[in-house]
Amino acid sequence: MKRSVWPLAAALGLLLAGCGADNSAPVSAKPTKDAMPSHGTVEFKGKIAREYENSEEWWPDAYKSAPEGAPNVVLILLDDTGFAQLGSFGGLTETPNLDALAENGLRYNNFHTTALCSPSRASIMAGRNPHSIGLGSHSLTAMGFPGYNAIIPENAKSVAKILQQNGFVNYALGKWDHTPLNEVSQTGPFTRWPSGEGFDHFYGFMAADADQYRTVMFEDHAPIEPWKHAGDDYHNSEDLADKAIKYITGHVSTAPKRPFMVFLAPGGMHSPHQAPEAYLKKYRGKFDMGWDKAREMILQKQKALGIVPANTQMTERPADIPAWDTLNADEKKLYARQMEVFAAMLDHLDEQIGRVVATLKRVGKYDNTVIMVTSDNGASGEGGLAGTFNETYVLNGLQTAFDANMRKYDKWGDRDTYPHYHAGWAMAGNTPHRYFKQSVHRGGIADPLIIQWPAGIKAKGEIRSQYHHIADIAPTILELTGLTLPDEIDGVPQIPMDGQSMQYSFNNASAPTVKKVQYYEMFGNRAIWAGGWKAVTLHGKRMPWITNSVTPFEDDVWELYNLNEDFSGAVDLADKFPEKLEEMKALFDQEAWKYNVYPLYDDMIMRLSRQQDRQFGDQTEFVFYYPGAVRIAEKASPPIKGRSHIISTQLNYTGVEEGVIVACGGFTGGYATFIKDGKFYYDYNFLDGVHYILESPALAAGEYNFEVKFTHTGQFAGYAELFVNGKMVDKVDMPQTHISTFSLSEPFDVGVDNGTPVSTLYSDAFEYTGELDKVVFRLLDK
Repeated sequence: MKRSVWPLAAALGLLLAGCGADNSAPVSAKPTKDAMPSHGTVEFKGKIAREYENSEEWWPDAYKSAPEGAPNVVLILLDDTGFAQLGSFGGLTETPNLDALAENGLRYNNFHTTALCSPSRASIMAGRNPHSIGLGSHSLTAMGFPGYNAIIPENAKSVAKILQQNGFVNYALGKWDHTPLNEVSQTGPFTRWPSGEGFDHFYGFMAADADQYRTVMFEDHAPIEPWKHAGDDYHNSEDLADKAIKYITGHVSTAPKRPFMVFLAPGGMHSPHQAPEAYLKKYRGKFDMGWDKAREMILQKQKALGIVPANTQMTERPADIPAWDTLNADEKKLYARQMEVFAAMLDHLDEQIGRVVATLKRVGKYDNTVIMVTSDNGASGEGGLAGTFNETYVLNGLQTAFDANMRKYDKWGDRDTYPHYHAGWAMAGNTPHRYFKQSVHRGGIADPLIIQWPAGIKAKGEIRSQYHHIADIAPTILELTGLTLPDEIDGVPQIPMDGQSMQYSFNNASAPTVKKVQYYEMFGNRAIWAGGWKAVTLHGKRMPWITNSVTPFEDDVWELYNLNEDFSGAVDLADKFPEKLEEMKALFDQEAWKYNVYPLYDDMIMRLSRQQDRQFGDQTEFVFYYPGAVRIAEKASPPIKGRSHIISTQLNYTGVEEGVIVACGGFTGGYATFIKDGKFYYDYNFLDGVHYILESPALAAGEYNFEVKFTHTGQFAGYAELFVNGKMVDKVDMPQTHISTFSLSEPFDVGVDNGTPVSTLYSDAFEYTGELDKVVFRLLDK
């Protein structure tokens, strides 16, 4: 067949016409200025002629260069590690790698945090007080007020964002838990993820804690489960160190002249306390002396180290904590084991940090890297007065029975427990201070701080006593790197940082404190520091293991301490100096209005349980499609707790399929529907091995509509029924169900159970092997 050449000829003619082959204009015509090619917003500084030989190349900068000689930054944020738990601060656990940093740098003994993880983690990045940026409490207890909405405003961007825009490459690893959990899914938004705050790479978990053996992780925005490929040897502390080493060595290999910031925030020492067997064995019998004797030993060591003044007094043991000598033999046995596991985890974590530091030395970046190590709050007493093998108890306002804990004695710290120690050990971990995490007495807010920078800090092994706060970290990093807070970031004017740089104290131990005032508030606990004086109140005398206490704020009793003379806050001067106390209380009120502290609201359980209500409003039907509905945060899943509801799915069952249909939570608590051995199951995992189970008769091949109906009868109790093609086939009473949460980290999944398994009737992820369309939830009451 003969083809026409017209289309080709026509196209060629149009092409030549487009290239300027037009007899109406001479080839040598010089283009006008308006006809010059556009180079965007970058002014071309070379020369362009017709011929290359007469032109000059010029390249725009690919990125803005960091200030000459700017140091790298490695910021290590431990979790729930008290003032007295590192060896260099008097602790009884071996932490040689962290101690080596202290010996080669500075230890700050007057450094403070916010008393809780989310606000501290927001403040350390933003350089602002927590209520200034919506993180007055945990993101899980957010309220619709400026100080508590958990939405960091765009006018308070992080230090990482500033570094990123000035030539740094930033890497975040580990815990990132101040993002509202309803935003932890593939749809984000990602503004409050590490990527939105200036980190080029993220490898960690978006939750308040993590199972160290089966960690639900993200790499950048993608969900991953690295432990599935690593086997029983996996531990998240090791994994994070491995990744940090890869980031550092990769960075130095490809961009050795560009500085970097590594934010390493491991899950240790937050519950669950879990450590490899070799470390568990190392500490057997090391804490049989009990917490009272441990406190004495720690204070003696602290005085010898000079980390506390020689006249420091031990604060009295809180009335709720029993004296060690009053415990029976079984109690001593269990509680000593709980501290052994904590110590094992800390020792193991210290080794991983040592590996990262060794890598800095290996690649020649050690001397010009600023390494900062601190914690997000004091040691945690949330384990309560018996400790717990399952942290979920306290999240639902419950305490764990001693007998239930004792049954887990031999497995404490392994993959079958999710443990937390007795509050008595948190008391010892905060020696010589009073109380624990959540309180704004020094036990909750005084934390160790180590700063090392061989190229920039002359002093080695010295102690600094200037009063500082976690919001001071970001402005310190800016000053050390030669940067300042810009007027605008991404076109948004920025509010000033509340924090103040600590660099003035690096090479001047006697420099006076630059900070004048610092307020504190956490769940109604309040304090104000000014010029060495501190006024403080423990709201309602509530201990951190009590989450459902509501008391009038006007009944609170304020205390007064002169910390210039009384380092630990052991002597209450409220009665001696009533006018000073009133002056301090008035100052707190002034700062509280300034920084969005009001309104005060102390009902933690209600604040926790309302998060899903806030997200979903009047929505009563929820549809989740397979295979994409996975790794959704529990708080972004249907709000079924304490409500009548129906979970339904339709399946074309051929007789061979099995696996999870829907699951929420993990082995600490949750629910799942699944098919196994030719039957449909519903398993609601409560606490201490209590499982409410519905089971269908054997299923023949065919089309099925499965419905699980829960009828709420009051006080988070009710009963559940299983319907198969409209016929009720099983029923179970459920006298107790969860009030607020199944887990802090386990997700909601359709077609698979990521993380740990909800049910003991299956293992691993138990992914569904057949065709699955969707799962539908309907709320029957609001």
